[in-house]
Amino acid sequence: MIIHEDKYHYGWDGDNGIGERLIQQIIAGTKTATCAPKVSYTPDELEGIYALIGKVCTVTDKFGTPRCNVCHLEVFETTFGNPDPRLVKGEGDGDDVEKFKRDHINAWDGMATEGIQLTDETILIVELFELVEE
Repeated sequence: MIIHEDKYHYGWDGDNGIGERLIQQIIAGTKTATCAPKVSYTPDELEGIYALIGKVCTVTDKFGTPRCNVCHLEVFETTFGNPDPRLVKGEGDGDDVEKFKRDHINAWDGMATEGIQLTDETILIVELFELVEE
């Protein structure tokens, strides 16, 4: 597998296996999107995300081990309360918006301590990708 300069990193110490689960979903083809609240990015980080469109990125685990490569297809904004169907499907939730919202409320539980409030109006930055190499 070729290791690319641009990376997606999944997992962190104490993540209770979430990072590994997400990587396995990418490899299985059921996870083709990721997202985060727009307010959690700096302007430079946002610029960098948009610059990835069309590039192949290496997915790494919490230890920095390369696991697979994905092609970054698209970046767009949507709201948490009315998420774009491509995001919901790409997160592995089919068309179940409520499941998508529950999963992300649980996953992002610690954001409140960072001053980020998750509401229906929260703007999300969405990144769509496809697996190109295991």
